[in-house]
Amino acid sequence: MDLKKTKLRARIVKLCFAVIVVVLLIIAAASGKDFNTTIWALLPPVVAIGLALATKEVYSSLFIGILIGGLLYSGFGFEGTLVHVFQDGFVASIANSYNVGILVFLVILGAIVALMNKAGGSEAFGRWASEHIKTKTGAMLATTALGILIFIDDYFNCLTVGSVMRPVADKHGISKEKLSYLIDATAAPICIIAPVSSWAAAVAAFVKDSGVSGFGLFVKAIPYNFYAILTIVMMLCLAFMKFDYGPMRKFEPASEENAKQKIEDYISRKGEFSEKIKVMKEETVKDKSRKNGKVIDLVFPIVVLIISCVTGMLYSGEFFSGAGIIEAFSNSDASVGLMLGSACTFIITIIYFLIRNVLKFQDIMSCLPEGFKAMVPAILILVFAWTLKAMTDSLGAKEFVEGLVYDSAAGFKVMLPAIIFLIGCFLSFSTGTSWGTFGILIPITISVFPITTPIGVVCVSACMAGAVCGDHCSPISDTTIMASAGADCDHINHVNTQLPYAITVAAVSFVSYIIAGLVPNWLIVLPIAIVLMIGTLFAIKKITAPKAA
Repeated sequence: MDLKKTKLRARIVKLCFAVIVVVLLIIAAASGKDFNTTIWALLPPVVAIGLALATKEVYSSLFIGILIGGLLYSGFGFEGTLVHVFQDGFVASIANSYNVGILVFLVILGAIVALMNKAGGSEAFGRWASEHIKTKTGAMLATTALGILIFIDDYFNCLTVGSVMRPVADKHGISKEKLSYLIDATAAPICIIAPVSSWAAAVAAFVKDSGVSGFGLFVKAIPYNFYAILTIVMMLCLAFMKFDYGPMRKFEPASEENAKQKIEDYISRKGEFSEKIKVMKEETVKDKSRKNGKVIDLVFPIVVLIISCVTGMLYSGEFFSGAGIIEAFSNSDASVGLMLGSACTFIITIIYFLIRNVLKFQDIMSCLPEGFKAMVPAILILVFAWTLKAMTDSLGAKEFVEGLVYDSAAGFKVMLPAIIFLIGCFLSFSTGTSWGTFGILIPITISVFPITTPIGVVCVSACMAGAVCGDHCSPISDTTIMASAGADCDHINHVNTQLPYAITVAAVSFVSYIIAGLVPNWLIVLPIAIVLMIGTLFAIKKITAPKAA
């Protein structure tokens, strides 16, 4: 009965949402006005996000959002809509050299992950982890630590951490939803406070005409990036305090019970073997080549990939043509650097496995289509998300938000960091892009407040924090999509379960930016923010704790 009521409520919500969208479109069509740089420019991403959350179906939701953008742009003309959606949208997005580089990187990275798995590297790491990681808390901390160590780029972080830590998470009863949260929380939030990353290069590029060092400004803004820092605090607290809340609670106990049941069933059947031997035997029997796998077969490709990607980014920033290391990172092209780095890694990995005689050449080549197939869902959603962004850009969403920020800045100077944080959250959530939000808000901020003043640095940091927060929450964000793919988790489940956690951190960050607007000194504000975060989590744990009968 309860299931029927739940389904009925879901249908009613979907129907109401559909009616609202249709009514809005009728109103828009009847008005006959220009929708450029108006609030209508935000309708496509809002519809896409609302549909994705209501229907739990990403592809159709994104396409409907794209279609609405085409209709608004063309004034509801059939030919104009068709041309704008496919020629200016899908084709232009796929033809963009930066986007192509990211897609090539994803395919090659998928092939490298397939190589490591086929060679038995992941299984070997699972055996090593079963010896050294004894508890669920240890597994969560290991996932967090690995995510922090792989700070160079969020795409690389999501897929690598996911493939490496998935066996460990399964072993200790960590649900795919919790793993995807940990992956997502150590992707963009870590990259945005790592000076040597593609994100640092992007932020530096947005302030290159402000008369200050982009890299220096990025470093100064790090201690004011409350969302990123408090996200790390959040992960550590969840691991040590051993509790969950929101939708995550229904996944975590089930996962723990599943893991315990597997262990109990095995011990009852094979008492003479330890659990450790079972883990070693589970998958190796399926593929004889995996029996020879060692941890080095996993570590070596990852180390080479990190070195190659850093070198590739330096190369794209003309480091080898005489530019300094900071200048090279500031001018680097993450798409080119990651593509070249992954390609070199793939070649080196092939040679390494041939020398190790772990895989045959035919097996190695079969990893290319396997890696591509594994990335197809992520690639599809990325293409849809890029096209949706093209629709919002063509409708002048950037200019509309720019006007909102200028109006806010006029009367609420002290509150500006908090206001910018909220606007950054909303814009990034709606468009699914952090970097696009940087490009909109950072130039506006530096024109309102001098970067040489403490409040100017706080505001720039608020731009970055808000953009990362929205990106972290958005179901159409590329990093959110990558985190789902890395953990092999249902995408909508990942979005729904991590949203309460991200909103909690965002709320504490908002309060912290209000304090920073009054006292722009990170030595005072950052400790207060951390104490507020820990205190909030203790309060949530007490409120959500099961009551004794």
